Amino acid sequence: MQKDEDTLATLAKALAHPARIRILRLLLARPGCIGGTIVDKVGLAQSTVSEHLRILKAAGVITGEIDGPRTCYALNPQTLGPLAGFIATLTPPPGGAFCLTDEGASA
Repeated sequence: MQKDEDTLATLAKALAHPARIRILRLLLARPGCIGGTIVDKVGLAQSTVSEHLRILKAAGVITGEIDGPRTCYALNPQTLGPLAGFIATLTPPPGGAFCLTDEGASA
């Protein structure tokens, strides 16, 4: 169970920045994006984008293949399956009760 929780936390942390969400949306719209194109579209310094790409790649959210002097990035959607599945379970309980108390306990 701990490994599953660690995996979910790693994936959530990798997505926890607006620039990384922008990068993922860009890669969704333009599969096989070259690093330089990502820098141009995201609008941040090359070193900053490189760090965000490194974090996403380390979490397995994206892949990066070296093609000569360039790196071509793509989404790795199957990696997000466990996180998507977990998020799908986060629904309110029946009846809309959000705070469950033990019977007889004072509220």
